[in-house]
Amino acid sequence: MDEQDKKLVIQDEDGKNYEREILFTYESKTSGKKYVFFFDPLSKDDEVQVLRYSDEGTLEEVENDEEYEELEEVFNAYVEEQDEK
Repeated sequence: MDEQDKKLVIQDEDGKNYEREILFTYESKTSGKKYVFFFDPLSKDDEVQVLRYSDEGTLEEVENDEEYEELEEVFNAYVEEQDEK
């Protein structure tokens, strides 16, 4: 993944664009849904957000608790793996 591939531009309902940096992507083996984990590189906090995405480029909030729990497990495994490096 080159530097350009790590950028994500999110547009709000007012048409304002926000650039975010992609941490990693994930595709669920059970549901086949795709997700992007990202953060604001200009922010002082370490908050990581996740959105579901389609091949058409549409981003959606994760609203299902079961889906969110799976993503939380994926993120925790990612953090553990990074800590081991």
